[in-house]
Amino acid sequence: MAIGRLRLKKYDYDFPPYRPPSEANSLLLRVTRGCPWNKCTFCSMYKHLAFKRRPLAEIRQDIEAARYFYADSARTVFIGDSNSLVIKTDDFVEILKLLYKSFPHIERVTSYARAKTLYKKPLKDLKRLRDAGLTRLHVGLETGSERLLSAINKGATPAECIEAGRKVKKAGFELSLYILLGLGGEEYWQEHAHETAAVLNQIDPHFIRVRTVQPQPGCQLYDELASGAFVKATPATVLKEQRVLVENLQVTSQYLSDHITNYIPVNGKLPEDKEKMLKVIDEYLSALDDEALQRKFARKNELRQL
Repeated sequence: MAIGRLRLKKYDYDFPPYRPPSEANSLLLRVTRGCPWNKCTFCSMYKHLAFKRRPLAEIRQDIEAARYFYADSARTVFIGDSNSLVIKTDDFVEILKLLYKSFPHIERVTSYARAKTLYKKPLKDLKRLRDAGLTRLHVGLETGSERLLSAINKGATPAECIEAGRKVKKAGFELSLYILLGLGGEEYWQEHAHETAAVLNQIDPHFIRVRTVQPQPGCQLYDELASGAFVKATPATVLKEQRVLVENLQVTSQYLSDHITNYIPVNGKLPEDKEKMLKVIDEYLSALDDEALQRKFARKNELRQL
């Protein structure tokens, strides 16, 4: 439950409908509604919501309402919706200044951001946002495979994702990149693993956060799964894919399996925990015939309305 959700409900506070699991205890501030891209085949979020930039006056009102209750307790803030860096840099800086003025104990302010937006955004603008107090960006890489990026209609190439990630780090942000295990299905899992590792190695993000493809009603990939156009990777294939990914990573990142969709818990600091992480995967691979484990994996495959 996000800070303020219950208390602020009667104030008509406009909460973002989605946030990263790591922002579960953050104050949520919505500066945009929906997704300006909204074409990724694997995503069911924001499909019935037209993208809008919220007026600054509304955002100021939300900050004031939240400040009334949480001025002394808010430590972290998440800014939604999906790609808030598309708003004017001057407006974002003003919002950040007001946040820090209203909440004197803030330690972290984060936001989702799209790789293509970061690729296009001038470095000087990113530095302005970092200097104003935006500290971490959550970015969906999904895969390093050019074939798969095109197939899921991500709207960015591996080279653009690499440039965007490097630019974010140069501007001084913490960078959290998201990877979708199983995105290559049964056919392209090796390509997905090897090429994703290659892209991550060139960026070296602070965090690598993995999710597993569990297509949801309302997205194109769900329809492709139903028609047979997409052949979903089995749990065994996903585990093998993750092993290849981890084995080929040459980064100094925190690797986190912090999502309900994932079949197994693989977490650690790279490179020092790599062998321990590979051992965890191997233990599960050797236990695939276990009926209790099979039931657990089956429940993951039935997840809906994530």
